[in-house]
Amino acid sequence: MDVLSMRWSDLLVASWPVDPATVADRLPDALTVDTFEGDAYLSVVPFVMADVRPRGLPAAVGRTFGELNLRTYVTGGDRPGIYFFNLDATDPLGVRIARALFRLPYYDADMRVERGPDGVSFESERTHDGAPPLAFDATYRGDGDLARAEPGSLTAFLLERYRFFVAGRGDTVYRGEVDHAPWELADATVDVRENDLFAANGFDHPGGDPHLAYSPGVDVTAALPRRL
Repeated sequence: MDVLSMRWSDLLVASWPVDPATVADRLPDALTVDTFEGDAYLSVVPFVMADVRPRGLPAAVGRTFGELNLRTYVTGGDRPGIYFFNLDATDPLGVRIARALFRLPYYDADMRVERGPDGVSFESERTHDGAPPLAFDATYRGDGDLARAEPGSLTAFLLERYRFFVAGRGDTVYRGEVDHAPWELADATVDVRENDLFAANGFDHPGGDPHLAYSPGVDVTAALPRRL
C-alpha cells in the first residue's frame, strides 16, 4: 500500500556506461546487474523532492528539499529496478525517516537549487557525520520538446523503472515500489563544475560523455519496502 505522496521536479539523469563487473561486485547476492546492449550504467541524478507527505494529506503540508543520488540498474526476483549507492538530501528529518522506514542510504547535505535563465543551478556539499565527503556543482536544462521514452530505448531502460532495492542487514534485501505516470522527457545540456559522487562511492569516474535526460517533474506515490 502506498504511504507517501510527492513530486519529483527538475530532474536530470546523467548516465555513464560501465563494465558490468564494475557494479556487480558492489551488489547484494540477491541482485543481478541489468544491462543495455552489454553495458551496465551508473547515473548521477540531481532533482527536487517536492511536497513530500503522507498519502492523503494536501501538498501544502509537505516538505520540499533537494536530493542528489548515484544509482545503478538491477534485477531482483526477475524484476527490474534501481539500486542506490547514495542519496544526499537537505532535509534532516527526511533523511532520518528515509533511513528508518525505507532503509535507503540517505546522507545529510547542504544544497542550493536555483532556477534561472541558464537552467537549474544545483550545488551540494555533504555534511553527514562519518560519511565520505561529497561535493557536486552543475547547471542543467532541458532542450527540445518533451516526449515519452521510446519502448526498448536506452532512455526507457534508465527511466521507466518503478521499483528500488536496498540492502538490509546480512544478506537481506528489501524491495520498494513507486507509482507514477510515464516520464515526459527532453534531451538535456549540463555544465558540471564538480562531481564527487563516483569517488565518494569508491568508483573511478567513467570515461566518455553521459547519456542525458531531463524532466520537469512527475507526481509519485511510494510504498514501504518489503523483504525480497
